[in-house]
Amino acid sequence: MNINCFSAADFGCKIGLWQSIKILSILNRVYPPQMPIMSLFPRSLLVTSALPYANGPIHLGHMVEYIQTDLWVRFQKMRGHRCFYVCADDAHGTPIMLRAQQEGIPPEQLIEQMAQEHQADFADFGVLFDNYYSTHSPENRHYAQLIYGRLRDAGLIATRTIRQAYDPVKEMFLPDRFIKGECPRCGASDQYGDACEACGATYAPTELKNAISTVSGAVPIEKESEHCFFRLPALTDWLRAWASCEHIQPEILNKLNEWFVAGLQEWDITRDDPYFGFEIPDHPGKYFYVWLDAPIGYMASFQNLCDRTAGLSFDEFWGTDSSTELHHFIGKDIAYFHTLFWPAELHAAGFRTPTAVYCHGFLTVNGQKMSKSRGTFIKARTYLEYLDPEYLRYYFAAKLGHGIDDIDLNFDDFMNRVNADLVGKVVNIASRCAGFITKYYSGRLCSTLPEPERYTEAVAVGEVIAAHYEQRALGSAMREIMALADRTNQYIDAKKPWIMAKEAGQEAALQAVCTQGLNLFRVIMVYLKPVLPRTALRVEQFLRDQPLTWESRQTPLLDHGIAPFEPLLTRVDPKRIQAMLHASRTPTETTPPATPVVPSTAPEPIAPTISYEQFAALDLRVARIVAAEAVPEADKLLRLTLDLGGETRTVFAGIKTAYSTTDLIDRLTIVVANLAPRTFRYGVSEGMVLAAGPGGKDLFLLSPDRGAVPGMRIK
Repeated sequence: MNINCFSAADFGCKIGLWQSIKILSILNRVYPPQMPIMSLFPRSLLVTSALPYANGPIHLGHMVEYIQTDLWVRFQKMRGHRCFYVCADDAHGTPIMLRAQQEGIPPEQLIEQMAQEHQADFADFGVLFDNYYSTHSPENRHYAQLIYGRLRDAGLIATRTIRQAYDPVKEMFLPDRFIKGECPRCGASDQYGDACEACGATYAPTELKNAISTVSGAVPIEKESEHCFFRLPALTDWLRAWASCEHIQPEILNKLNEWFVAGLQEWDITRDDPYFGFEIPDHPGKYFYVWLDAPIGYMASFQNLCDRTAGLSFDEFWGTDSSTELHHFIGKDIAYFHTLFWPAELHAAGFRTPTAVYCHGFLTVNGQKMSKSRGTFIKARTYLEYLDPEYLRYYFAAKLGHGIDDIDLNFDDFMNRVNADLVGKVVNIASRCAGFITKYYSGRLCSTLPEPERYTEAVAVGEVIAAHYEQRALGSAMREIMALADRTNQYIDAKKPWIMAKEAGQEAALQAVCTQGLNLFRVIMVYLKPVLPRTALRVEQFLRDQPLTWESRQTPLLDHGIAPFEPLLTRVDPKRIQAMLHASRTPTETTPPATPVVPSTAPEPIAPTISYEQFAALDLRVARIVAAEAVPEADKLLRLTLDLGGETRTVFAGIKTAYSTTDLIDRLTIVVANLAPRTFRYGVSEGMVLAAGPGGKDLFLLSPDRGAVPGMRIK
């Protein structure tokens, strides 16, 4: 069944014909006609991310992929599908062997240490695997040997003697990644021995120009050795057909077509002793190349899960007649292995092939390649020491599309987007409504919604958001969610519950408006739960609700008790970003930061004392910022429009360097209400907002505690 099988009448009974047609038109654009509407039927999915190499820590570039995959998996599970997310450490290869030698420990000890670190980082970022394993496992050895044996028996393994790079100082054959030189195709310097990062060409290490060993610095010599090759060209026709069936993105298909035209090459799957890995059964002293057994780690990890889970069948997901789905999320730099070698060897060895391989782009930081000297090569653990992981989950979601474009982590944009969207829009809805429910109605929501059609519209847009999630158009999904948050805040602005609370006879209306607002907030959090799982848990506790599922949005919470509101997310502190960047610099970096990372803790001199009467003369009021705009003629000033509980004032504030205008909308702050008006050449300022800090970017508006409303006097 596809989306074209539906009519507007299927939705019209709930939201009206015109809105039904609009939603269906959006869904038809997102879902191609040949793609089933997968949300309508229970599905069984196996999902993987590329295996992190057990030779170093996880950094933010890695986290793009794991966050992207985790969001997609969480969405599938919220929709009620049977979905398993497996991964493992890629634990074999010369780099691990050499590092273990340097540290004076066995490779097994090294990979165990790295596995613990990796899993801790993933867990703290909210990446939830159903199984995390290692390629150095009995299951991986079994499937590597099984697939190799089947390829060999099918005549797809060739054996021949080759000449390859050899380090005469270390007396070892050099893996591709331990040779650097100039690309034989485009001439780019400092390229590895297997592929060029500049032009994407693949080649043999012996083809590199001006090559050197990265192990010893010696010029490699050539030495003969017998190797095994996977006869990939024999499967060219099958691969062309597989690739054309929408298993991969159009950009990757274009690249594959280039490789098909150039002609596929046989793949060397052998490495010589010394090597940390699995020895090839019929070739003593020879080992499987890490890239042969690494993808097989997906199978091994799932087998390990099956062995520990009653009723879960390996063959159901990996058999050739499987009706389940297999989805791989990878970086575009390893597309060659996952879209040529991997499906070819699975097909030839009698296993099912991937339903889809999704590639993503690289991560840049502040517009540049990650750099240790600039402090932008940020380890996952370093980030976690300074910032909330859900900030990054949302930011990546807001930036990711279904293509392979690179994404940039710009920290100014990061701070502004998180503060404006999550704090200023989403959390703001709950904070604006919950206090009234707690204060006046003992935490009880009313029994009806005053505008049920508004709620129905919010529920209906969930299908559009779901379609974006399904297609990994996460940025589009986030824009739809924030548009709904904007409409909800506009509704609250129009109803002005803070004014209703002061007016007699408005008790029922106030409860209804806040009930409507909190239910719309709950729908928004259903849509954001894959992105913000920990915040969603706090929301469930605040609303005293069951765990949110995609279907939860269909039924509002009515005549229902909620808990007192507690802050769900706080604003991003720019000082913590600077501290994180400083902590990420290499130890040899001697250049001091351009600005202090943390302001001096020495207190400023105390001003001369004033009398109690002088202080009591100040009329400090809570104000809501309803508009903010830059003053073009001034470097530091913003023009703020303030609501003081029914009275509107204009105040000029020197906070432009610390806040964007969008950050300030709907924020509560403190204003000196009885300050004499002051005339500037660009207008009259009718008060003063209060802020703290040394100045510049380090200014912080003072805000009242929860429960405050505009016009309230500070005593």
